[in-house]
Amino acid sequence: MRVVLVDDHQIVREGMCVLLQRRPDIEVVGQAGDGRTAVELVKNLRPDVVIMDIGMPNLNGIDATQQMLADNPNLKILALSTHSDASMVAKMIRAGASGYMLKESAFSELLTGLDTIMQGKTYLCAKIASVVFTDYVNMLTNPDWKTREVLTSREREILQLVAEGHTTKQIAQILNLSPKTVDSHREHIMQKLNIRTIAGLTKYAVQEGLTPHNP
Repeated sequence: MRVVLVDDHQIVREGMCVLLQRRPDIEVVGQAGDGRTAVELVKNLRPDVVIMDIGMPNLNGIDATQQMLADNPNLKILALSTHSDASMVAKMIRAGASGYMLKESAFSELLTGLDTIMQGKTYLCAKIASVVFTDYVNMLTNPDWKTREVLTSREREILQLVAEGHTTKQIAQILNLSPKTVDSHREHIMQKLNIRTIAGLTKYAVQEGLTPHNP
């Protein structure tokens, strides 16, 4: 099982690497500290599994997951996060993740999760399974419950970069777009969210888990 570790905390990656490689059938072939680097790393290394954090700089785990799976639909992605709210879990599963676990889980459960998704099944740790079940019940009983995403994938990318303090010119270079296109996307984002300030956009991005913290 060839694994890539993606987490913005180096000590977390290194700790997982040591523990995973105690098992002879697992090889950690790469590590990344942000989503955009991870996407390129996975393109080059073609691993079997990515263990993916969600709140990361430059590109969050949700959008990184979508981009990785667009390039390699057979890739398995196991989310490993501190976020346990239903909306975050739903976004990650809709992005294509095969499993979702909390960082508070025992390492033995992480191994169980990896083995499960490699068999083509979905794995949720106990606490997340409870959250998903509760959310499903709410969906059945609440007619106002909605799953529609407000922003497109490109708009989420731009929102994250804006929230992390990048200028229009920097965003254009990162995403290979024209500055005019970036400005147009930002205006659409503000209209959709009814938010007119960068501070407001930043607060929204943090609340939605698109960026790990304020810049």
